[in-house]
Amino acid sequence: MRLVRLIANLGYGSQKEVRRMVRDGRLTDAEGNVLKDDARVDHALIRLDGEALDPPGGLVLMLNKPDGFTCSTSDPGRVVYELLPPRFAHRTPLVAPVGRLDRDSTGLLLMTDDGALSHRITAPRSHVPKTYQVALARPLSGEEAAIFAAGTLMLRSETTPLAPAKLVEIGPQSAHITIVEGRYHQVKRMFAAVGNHVEGLRRVAIGGLGLGDLAPGEWRLLTPAEIAAIFAGSETA
Repeated sequence: MRLVRLIANLGYGSQKEVRRMVRDGRLTDAEGNVLKDDARVDHALIRLDGEALDPPGGLVLMLNKPDGFTCSTSDPGRVVYELLPPRFAHRTPLVAPVGRLDRDSTGLLLMTDDGALSHRITAPRSHVPKTYQVALARPLSGEEAAIFAAGTLMLRSETTPLAPAKLVEIGPQSAHITIVEGRYHQVKRMFAAVGNHVEGLRRVAIGGLGLGDLAPGEWRLLTPAEIAAIFAGSETA
């Protein structure tokens, strides 16, 4: 791929803007040699203002989504793209959320420009487990774990029961819950079905990948080993 198109596809600017970067000598190889706009150079050797480029297609990142942000490019409120380098919203293909977290839900959000990977993670047949920490309005009764694990719980307006889910109590009004589906507002509706209300919802793991100590609003790129860990324990592992 020609240099100008490559840089533009990575979101650093339009092709016109990238040509200006070339004219200004901002694009070089690893040894500092200025590149021409028709140069064909290995991605890993290209430098923009002396810095290596973002990864090519197949970028996967983990964001600790704070409260109040939506997983959108066009919402009138605050969006998760505000937390990332602006160029990520202009890559071709787009770096998009893998699934969604509601505006008032927080925690681990994956984003990628790899559509096949995104589908593999979110497809119902993959059964990639997702773990959430919940804060509840009322104390747990002690019966929730058995009800959720039975695989017989029917949500309102649904026609099929939920797959078994695992609940681990971590306090009188807090718990970890692991689900393998992604039905609309599923965790909130599960607790509503047993007479409780979710006041706080934070995703802490997807498959074998945990949020770790990543601070709210921060993000980082994932390594191949971490991407593989997403599928630990799933049916597509």
